Amino acid sequence: MYPQTFTLKNGLQVIFVDTKTFPTLTTLLLVGAGSRYENENNNGIAHFLEHMFYKGSKKYPNPKIISQIIEGMGGHWNAFTSKDYTGYYIKAATDHFPEIIDILSDILLNSLFNKSEIEKEKGVIVEEINMYEDTPQRRIGEIFEGLIYKDSSLGFDIAGSKETVTSFDRKTFLSYMNSLYHPNNAVLVVAGGLSARQPKFFDGKQQTAKNLLSSPFNTYLEIIEDKFGNWKSGEKSTFEKINQSQTRPQILVHHKKTEQAHFCLGFPTFGINDKRRRILNVLITILGVGASSKLFQEVREKKGLCYYISTGAEYYFETGSIVTQAGIAKDVEKVKIAVAATLTEHENMVKGNFFEEDIIRAKEMLKGRLLLSMEDSFNIAHFFGNKKLLENKLETPEEIITKIMSVTKSEIVDLAKEIFIPKNLNFALIGPFETKDFENILNI
Repeated sequence: MYPQTFTLKNGLQVIFVDTKTFPTLTTLLLVGAGSRYENENNNGIAHFLEHMFYKGSKKYPNPKIISQIIEGMGGHWNAFTSKDYTGYYIKAATDHFPEIIDILSDILLNSLFNKSEIEKEKGVIVEEINMYEDTPQRRIGEIFEGLIYKDSSLGFDIAGSKETVTSFDRKTFLSYMNSLYHPNNAVLVVAGGLSARQPKFFDGKQQTAKNLLSSPFNTYLEIIEDKFGNWKSGEKSTFEKINQSQTRPQILVHHKKTEQAHFCLGFPTFGINDKRRRILNVLITILGVGASSKLFQEVREKKGLCYYISTGAEYYFETGSIVTQAGIAKDVEKVKIAVAATLTEHENMVKGNFFEEDIIRAKEMLKGRLLLSMEDSFNIAHFFGNKKLLENKLETPEEIITKIMSVTKSEIVDLAKEIFIPKNLNFALIGPFETKDFENILNI
């Protein structure tokens, strides 16, 4: 699975990934615009803007028309906002590629931002914020990042607050869009069965069989150039980089009436381009990924304290984190036991108290899950698009697997020693508690 890359004159990077399977595809546009490019006054604008692009454009004036056309071709569409970027995609049969590009280009370049649609969508997003607040398993992650990245836009909630989103007007959207929505700050990925069969839109293109064989993406690229070629490039606004320097553990308890206590316990790590990333992936997998992991076995299977517990990582441009999250009975003592067990497993990683069999199993899990994810064209598009936009490189799954397989036990132990430093601990919890209930929970 090897991506083919092209760059339009305006700087838009285009990636084709031909899976040579079913005649379906995902067309994904990623833009380097997320909540970390916001400030306290416009927090939530990246996410709100994502919503507004599907609320009407010059050629497709209302959301009903957009949904009818996409669903009328048997397609599926959606969008998402992160802290670093925003994505828009449509998934459908390859025959409908011209319509897909026409819709994506028009909503991006010719959105109307009607006042009435903005006002209606404010209510929708307020309810989305309410939904997140009522979902503590999701909300705790936002609270944790607000703690570890406090005083930084990386600590902002992606959806913003009710106060900020209800204050936005048309100028707010245009200002944010003009600062970041440029072709030289975007990647367009087309992934799927691009050559599974000759799509109908090849008819009448005056392409010879020889030309099609030598340049199988020519017609796709011509369609993209026709719709996105006039998108004007511009200078991308920047974000304030953070330099974490933690001197003591941090605790944040978010008081809320819940049926379960949800906590995140983690440490700062490193940025997305750090060479130690694959070592951290193996470490995390041994520690807290899947039912065979150390934490799942210890906290759920042996102690029966939770239904779920897992460890993961976040990678940003200049920083990142490793974090363990769990849902525990709303009992102070049980939470303390679960946290103590988690810290013990950290110490075991530092001391090398794990086996080669654990490493082998972790590597095979990482390999298998990566390969299985490549069965879906959206995952393929997101995988390559994300790498190009955020890391400015293309790396195949096979290359990543090679790096994972080369990780050694000594590298894992050395990295654990670097990361699991007591003063760098961060603990966030949501539940019917007060901060004083957990003042000594970290035992340091």
